[in-house]
Amino acid sequence: MKLTTALKLLSKKFLSNKEKEYASFVLAEKVSSVLYPKVRFSEYGRIWLEDKDFFGFYEKFHGTGNYHSADRKYFLLNLLKLADGLEGDLAECGVYQGASAWLICNNFRNSGKRFFGLDSFEGLSMPGSFDGDYWSRGNLAASEEVAKKNLSGFDFAEMKKGWIPEVFSSIESKSFCFVHLDVDLHDPTIDSMRFFYPKTVTGGIILLDDYGFASCVGAKKAVDEFMADKQERIINVPTGQAFIIRK
Repeated sequence: MKLTTALKLLSKKFLSNKEKEYASFVLAEKVSSVLYPKVRFSEYGRIWLEDKDFFGFYEKFHGTGNYHSADRKYFLLNLLKLADGLEGDLAECGVYQGASAWLICNNFRNSGKRFFGLDSFEGLSMPGSFDGDYWSRGNLAASEEVAKKNLSGFDFAEMKKGWIPEVFSSIESKSFCFVHLDVDLHDPTIDSMRFFYPKTVTGGIILLDDYGFASCVGAKKAVDEFMADKQERIINVPTGQAFIIRK
């Protein structure tokens, strides 16, 4: 970035209230691109970043210093609307502290549905040969009690503690309209797809949290393998997620 350009942006930032925010955005974009050339800013002025209710929720779970998953949470929040009015219950594999589960439960409050949160609460299982070297056994361990406390306002939410796929036996008789898979690794992902795909109702959604991340190559491989002979398309979105709408 040229010195004259930087000085112009700085002058707008500190001297012109009207252009201060936009100048700050442009300056941040240019500085970030120097420090990390792979960074790609989206357009200025996206309305979702001003959603105070959403960020009030988000900051209760993640604080004010970590917005890494804000776009994924916001996408989840809006994708839930596609399942409104469908038959079937709700499930999440990989609850962690319950932030995504809270959004799911809040959307379906008073719907008569049940929510099932499935997690070992001991962190990840042992990564396999397809998972690369990013994860280790026990990563992302979380407290079951914390998750239960965060979801205590929803009397239809139930935690199912256990390892995939054994934990699925407790919900064998259920059907689902919305399933959120956030398990990061190949084996639990493909086991989850094998279980939930035939139990997801027509029009129901399977949201794949890890599909577009280099750290989760095994999870992507598992979904691609499973869906190779299925009629549904995998919809890949820029947040790193992907989803499937059951036909």
